[in-house]
Amino acid sequence: MNMGSVQTPSLIMYNKMLKSCVETKSFTKVLSLFSELRGQGLYPDNFTLPVVLKSIGRLKKVLEGEKVHCYAVKAGFEFDSYVSNSLMGMYASLGKMEITHKVFDEMPERDVISWNGLISSYVGHGRFEDAISVFKRMSRESNLKPDEGTIVSTLSACSALKNLEIGEGIHNYVVTEFEMSVKIGNALVDMFCKCGCLDKAKAVFDSMRSKNVKCWTSLVSGYVSNGRIDEGRELFERSPVKDVVLWTAMMNGYVQFNRFGEALELFRCMQTEGIRPDNFVLVSLLKGCAQTGALEQGKWIHGYIYENRVTVDKVVGTALVDMYAKCGCIETALEVFYETKERDTASWTSLIYGLAMNGMSERALDLYYEMENVGIRLDDITFVAVLTACNHGGFVAEGRRIFHSMTKIYKIEPKSEHCSCLIDLLCRAGLLDEAEEMIEKMRNECDETLVPVYCSLLSAARNHGNVKIAERIAEKLEKVEVSDSSAHTLLASVYASANKWEDVTNVRRKMKDLGIRKFPGCSSIEVDGASHEFIVGDSSSHPKMYEIKSLLHQTTNWMLSLEHEEIES
Repeated sequence: MNMGSVQTPSLIMYNKMLKSCVETKSFTKVLSLFSELRGQGLYPDNFTLPVVLKSIGRLKKVLEGEKVHCYAVKAGFEFDSYVSNSLMGMYASLGKMEITHKVFDEMPERDVISWNGLISSYVGHGRFEDAISVFKRMSRESNLKPDEGTIVSTLSACSALKNLEIGEGIHNYVVTEFEMSVKIGNALVDMFCKCGCLDKAKAVFDSMRSKNVKCWTSLVSGYVSNGRIDEGRELFERSPVKDVVLWTAMMNGYVQFNRFGEALELFRCMQTEGIRPDNFVLVSLLKGCAQTGALEQGKWIHGYIYENRVTVDKVVGTALVDMYAKCGCIETALEVFYETKERDTASWTSLIYGLAMNGMSERALDLYYEMENVGIRLDDITFVAVLTACNHGGFVAEGRRIFHSMTKIYKIEPKSEHCSCLIDLLCRAGLLDEAEEMIEKMRNECDETLVPVYCSLLSAARNHGNVKIAERIAEKLEKVEVSDSSAHTLLASVYASANKWEDVTNVRRKMKDLGIRKFPGCSSIEVDGASHEFIVGDSSSHPKMYEIKSLLHQTTNWMLSLEHEEIES
């Protein structure tokens, strides 16, 4: 690869070598050869620059990129569409989307690749509205027809934004003026599913002449994420090929809708089929264990990870910590946390929240300060976790200080969740005036967001006998069209405590008019790896309810007889 043995190396030879290096992803070698080329007194042309610009983008070398851009301008290559498109790609890779758009705007002539490059760059950076704006501009200003790249990238933006109008317009264009490829079909299926139009997604899917496993995965994911789990399972079974992504999609659906037993059964089927699960499968199952409190199943999955030498990366480690914490095994969660080599913000946050929920607020705060000292980036979810710890521990001063540090030190704007945590903390401490003042500052939030904090303050006012605040909050709650039964129940309770029976009747009438009913409470327990759920007032919620009640009756009688014996003796 060294050009030292060649007497008069030509630019053509360098270009061939540069292209070869890019194909093998030897991007550092590209820059080395480019420097050597310039040292030989050769002038890069419009074949050299795109290769170099791509390498600079991959290596994130901003300064080198700016230097090559300057050379391109001086040499007159900024008007070459091949070079300009490569400049756009480089700046997009460097995260400089404003410059990317500026290069695009300054191009005298743009081809389809130019438009596609800008659209896909915006999609890649999560700026979906901008991507759709560019697509609309292409339709207005250009005579060029969208190709497969244009269609797929724009449909990705439509999927993210649930923009059915543009998505359907593209669908009509494909049907009337284009050919349905596998990529386009898959993008359309995904878009219609994300927009909740499953029948249209299925119609596109059925119209496709050829389908790959990605198409089946998109449709199955669409059905399960929209709650049509059983239909999704039927499609899953029909798929001629099943890769690990399709298996994961089906399991995620079961976990999402609390059908964890079926998710675990599917996992065992996957093993029988000889498909090795990846980390996404295991994380999905661990989430299911955390949601249902299925500790034994979680331990079994942890054992599987250990026995099969699965790499416990930060994602798997966080899922294990979360599972053990939510199942009440906080010491095991701590062990897993400190044994995990890779720990990110989510890992620390998960443990802080787990400690808080297990009544270990002081340890949660200690971990938060350790996180600060280590230099781990704090995000808005971290602050929800640590404020929850302050709330559960009654640490008012710490809660205030941490809340205010969000804006002053970390430049994170508090959301309604953070305000709710602090308001609840103040309410529990009896600082009702301060809590009400905070709620007033949240008045720009929507009514639905304010309902939980109204209820928190209303409950505290009732408990502390502060009738004035209770009446003020009650008036505000009455104006809100809220579907949450707990808000209305609490409101009726406050009026009942104040002997305002007419107001109690009005609240109950309003609940009836709005079609709101109080949902019964439920609890669950895991026995021998199986989860058992019980619903208040529903004797059919468990198949052995008669035997359970009978045993409870016998136990109660036995305890009462013991009490009588003690009294008599």
